Amino acid sequence: MARPDKVQVVEEVKERLSRVQGAVIADYRGLNVAEVTELRKQLREAGVEYKVLKNTLTIRAAREAGVENIIPLLTGPTAIAFGYDDPVVAAKIISDFSKDHKALEVKGGLLDGELLDIDGVKALADLPSREVLLGQVVRGMQAPIAGMVNVLQGNIRNFVYALEAVRKQKEEAGA
Repeated sequence: MARPDKVQVVEEVKERLSRVQGAVIADYRGLNVAEVTELRKQLREAGVEYKVLKNTLTIRAAREAGVENIIPLLTGPTAIAFGYDDPVVAAKIISDFSKDHKALEVKGGLLDGELLDIDGVKALADLPSREVLLGQVVRGMQAPIAGMVNVLQGNIRNFVYALEAVRKQKEEAGA
């Protein structure tokens, strides 16, 4: 590779590493072309970028981006799945794919600049998706409001029952 090309690759990887929310670093040795194509397709559909990178250039980019903690993972053939919007998606797809394809070996990951070991990536993959978590938060916020509405409706209902009882008493007294 010519020198300007290497500089450009380092800049691109540095930019990706600085804006990534979650990344998974894997060894793809042993996957055939069809399997890699399927993995890339699944990741692309989820909005995750998958790149096979040269370790020396990635190490240089990691140093420039301030994420030196991933450098020990950059040995042997390395592919990185970059998740920009949802840090869980890349881990979930790579972990699920590696269950069916034993040749894909997860080396570790990155979550908001913090290094994750293999167990950390698996734990991240087991988390619910962003949408599910947001739904759980909304339900949690709605529960007290719904309880308050029920309490207020109960008071109004009791007031209506009391008014109805007074009306019946007046009817019986007047009749």
